[in-house]
Amino acid sequence: MYINFMTDENKNFYVTYWLLIITFLVALMIIVGGLTRLTDSGLSITNWELFSGILPPLSLNHWNHLFSLYQQIPEYKLVNSSMTLEQFKVIYWWEYVHRLLGRTIGLLYIIPLIFFTYKKKVNKNFLISFYLIFFLIFIQGVIGWYMVKSGLSERTDVSHYRLALHLTLAFIIFVLLLWNYLKYINNKNFKHYRKLPFFLSILFMCFIFLQIVIGAFVSGLDAGQIYQSWPLMNKYYFPDDSNLNDLFSLNSFDTPSLVQFIHRNIAYLIVLIFFIIATIIFKTNDFFYMRKTILLVFASLVLQIVLGIYTVLSGAQIILASMHQIGSIILISTSLILVFKNSKIS
Repeated sequence: MYINFMTDENKNFYVTYWLLIITFLVALMIIVGGLTRLTDSGLSITNWELFSGILPPLSLNHWNHLFSLYQQIPEYKLVNSSMTLEQFKVIYWWEYVHRLLGRTIGLLYIIPLIFFTYKKKVNKNFLISFYLIFFLIFIQGVIGWYMVKSGLSERTDVSHYRLALHLTLAFIIFVLLLWNYLKYINNKNFKHYRKLPFFLSILFMCFIFLQIVIGAFVSGLDAGQIYQSWPLMNKYYFPDDSNLNDLFSLNSFDTPSLVQFIHRNIAYLIVLIFFIIATIIFKTNDFFYMRKTILLVFASLVLQIVLGIYTVLSGAQIILASMHQIGSIILISTSLILVFKNSKIS
C-alpha cells in the first residue's frame, strides 16, 4: 500500500528533521576535527582524493604506499621519524573519518535539498539560505585542503591562521543551520513582549565567536600547553616571556603565551557582558520570558569556563581539550537561542 508522507499537513516533517540531522552532523564534524588536531593526525593523508579517497586502505601494500607518502613530509622527517606503520594507522583513521564525515554531510545535505526544491516543499526565502549553506559547505572542503597544504612542504604543522579560518567557517555553517532550524519550527512573533536591547545579545554572541577563533590559534600554536596555572600565568597576570608592547603587534598572534593571554581575557569579557544581560533580564519584569533562556546560557557558560580552566591546568590534555571544544558548541548554541528568541519579539 502506497502512503504519501509528504501531505500538506506534514510536509515540513522531513525538512525539519533533515535540518536537525545536518546540524548534529556538523557539530560532530567540529568535534572530530578537533580530535584530529589534538592527536596531530591532520597531515596523515597527503592527497585531497575527493572521490578515490572514499574507500579506506584495504591491503598492506596500500597502507605501505600511504605511509611512504607521509614519510616524505616535514612532520614525519622532523617530528615522527620513529613512527611505525601501526602508529601511522592511528593518525590516518582520525583524518579519514574526518574527511568521510565531510563527504557524508555534503551528500546528505545536497540530495534532499534538490528533492525538496523539485517538490517545492520549501519556500523561496528558505531555499536561498539553504543553497548558501551548501555553497559554504563546499568552500569548507576547499579551505580544509588549503589548510592541510600549509603543513606538507616546509612546516611540521598546519598554519594556525588557516586552522582558525577552517574552524570559524565550520561554526558559521553550524550557526546558520541551527538558525534556519529555529526559524523553520517557530513562526510566531510575540508582539506583546518588550524586547531586550538587541545589540547586547548580538555582542555577546560575537565575542563568543571571537573566542572560538582565538581558541583555534591556541590549538594551532599548542599554546594550551604552556602556563599551566590559573588565574595567573605562573606568578603573573601578564606572561613573563613577553612585554605589553608585543600585545599590540600583529606578531602577538604568532606568540603562544600572548595568544593564551588574549584567550583568557576574552573569556573574562564574555562573562562581564553576560552578567550585564542577566542583570537587565532579572531586574526588569518585562523580560520574564527570557529568564529560562538566560539560565540555560549561564549553565553552558559555567561549564565552558570550568572546562577551560581544567584544560589549562592539564596542559591541554586531549579529553579535556575536546570537552572544552564541545562546550563551545553548547555555548554558541544557547547564545544563538537567546538571540533568536529576542529577534522574535517586535
